[in-house]
Amino acid sequence: MSITPGADLMAGPPPTHLPVDPAAELLAAGEAPASVVRRLPASPLAWATLAEEAQRRLDGGDESVDWVTIYAYARVGYHRSLDMLRRSGWKGHGPVPWEHEPNRGFLRALGLLAVAARAIGETDEWERCATFLRDSSPTAYDALLG
Repeated sequence: MSITPGADLMAGPPPTHLPVDPAAELLAAGEAPASVVRRLPASPLAWATLAEEAQRRLDGGDESVDWVTIYAYARVGYHRSLDMLRRSGWKGHGPVPWEHEPNRGFLRALGLLAVAARAIGETDEWERCATFLRDSSPTAYDALLG
């Protein structure tokens, strides 16, 4: 085994940068998150936005949504994100920077999954998701859970 001179042997994996999510344009144009999910069901951003919309409705007193609904939407967004991360070379760990806008669908879904897990009493999942978020992007952790 040879080592490249000057190589940082303690360096972790490189940051993962997801491709642009086509849902971003539709959501920015004002299309309803549920409509975008129906058009682009593989979009982590669409699912994260749908979960955020449900949380806003719940916070506003809408009794037609609850934390289980938010949890489910965030869980789908999270799993769709894992598929995209793996296709982008992610090996199950390493930075997923908040600063790269297309990563935010994943990070928002993960943050909401953590919050919803805590709200329904799933403490182990809350802790796992919160740690995963902090390990993926301390900036996202601070923005979403801090």
